[in-house]
Formats: sequence, C-alpha cells, structure tokens
Amino acid sequence: MKAGFIGLGAMGRAMSANLLRAGHDVAVWARRAESMAPLVALGARAAASPADCARGADAVLCVVTAGPDVRQVALGADGVIEGASPGCVFIDHSTIPPSTARDIAAALAGRGIDMLDAPVSGGERGAIDASLSIMAGGDAAVFERMRPLLSSVGSTLVHVGPNGAGQVAKACNQLLLCAFIEAAAEAARLASANGVDFGTVREAVMHGSAGSRALDLFGGRMAARDFSAGVQARLHHKDMGIVLDEAASLGLALPLSAAVWQQLNALMGQGGASRDTSALLTVLEASPH
Repeated sequence: MKAGFIGLGAMGRAMSANLLRAGHDVAVWARRAESMAPLVALGARAAASPADCARGADAVLCVVTAGPDVRQVALGADGVIEGASPGCVFIDHSTIPPSTARDIAAALAGRGIDMLDAPVSGGERGAIDASLSIMAGGDAAVFERMRPLLSSVGSTLVHVGPNGAGQVAKACNQLLLCAFIEAAAEAARLASANGVDFGTVREAVMHGSAGSRALDLFGGRMAARDFSAGVQARLHHKDMGIVLDEAASLGLALPLSAAVWQQLNALMGQGGASRDTSALLTVLEASPH
C-alpha cells in the first residue's frame, strides 16, 4: 500500500521502518528534517508537509504527542486534509481525548477522508518488534481495509467500535497501567521500610497472582533504581489527565485514578517529567515517614 507517516519519534521511527520492511511505499514527515534522514536511508520519501505526505496515499499514519498536535497535522494549514484524496484513511496512533478523535474524524469525513483512532500499547520495544497492540475506533470495513498496514506495525489488532472508541480503550489501558505502576512503587516502599530487598520480593511474587507486565518492567527499574526514561512520566501524566477529564465530563467517580494522578503531579513537581514513570517510587520516599 502507499502510506504516509507523520511523527518520527521513538515510536514513529520504528513503526515507519516496519512499514518499509513490509514492502509498503512510504512517505514520511516530521518537524525536524534530521528525523526523516534515517527513514529516507531505508527507502522512504521525505515529504515537505503533512499535506504532501498525504498526496496519493491510501492511508496516512500519525503518532504525535497530544490532541492539539494531531489536530494541527490533520486539519491545519498544509495538513492532511489539504493533501488527501477522498477514500484516503487517516490512522492516528497517538493517545488523545476521545472527543478530539471524534471531532477530527467528523471534519475529515466532510472531505471524504476516513479516520481510525488507533492508539497503541507495547512501548518502544513493541514498536521495534512490530508487536504492538492496536485498539481501533472507526468504521469496521475501513479497519479491515487497513489491516495490511496495521499488521505491519502490530500483532494484536482489535476493532473496538466507532470513532473515539479506540481512545476510550487506550484510556482504560493507561488507567490500569498507571495504577499497577503506583502499586509496584508502594510495594517497593513497604518492602524497603521492613528492611527487605524489593528485588527479591518482586522475584517471589512475579509468577504468582500479583505478577504483571508492569511489575516486570517498571518494578524491575525500581529494584535496579534505574529511573532513566523508558517511558517518560510526563506522557503518563498527560494520559491520566485524559482519563480524569473523561470522568469529569461523564460525572464518574474514579478515586484510584485521581490518587495516581496526584502522585504523578507530585513527580512532575519534583522535576521528574523526563524520568521513567517508575520514579513514582521517589515520590513515596520523599514523603514523611
């Protein structure tokens, strides 16, 4: 298929490389020209703008940081909407509010452009290995038509429902993940306060009913006290803000999510935005005994 790819950070760089390896014809665009160079070396075409990236494409994939960024590349000046032909599909892999995804989808539909909000889970490792879990919102027939592209970057593809549903699924994913990370931090704090090595505790419980991917990855970083960024905490802070905004708009009480978000707020206040989210442990350690 002929595809455009917008956003070439750690995730987008690996995902677009996998599209090229799968034999797709790929144009790429990023705000920084140097970000495009490694993909051009692999055979991609460097586009001059999101609109140029979309010209003649069957689909344009996107992974950028936040809702305003997606809106700009999709609908702004020189955006996808100005270059895509009717029938093109805008596939957004970013994590943004469901309402934003629905608004962008409606605007694109006015030009005959379909949209899938298709956020991913699996992190940079999953992007490199093309083993991402993709949760998609949009028309089911469009989802099936895009399967050859999606299966080039992910191994688990789930159509969740109409536009916005993919982002709802991702919000649920992040709610669970961040709660698990905070739970791991509290377990680490409890262990150390008792003079017991958390690395050994983690090993003891990893294969029991409390075992989880979060305990494996983020708990492992806590045990090693390696808080260098695997997943920058600022991104989980943004995602939990989306969760709580949704809760407020729907009149829902999500007390655990609120507590976790406050811990993430504290981590931001301590200057930990660019540290791995496992640094939530340091928030607990900074609290009075």
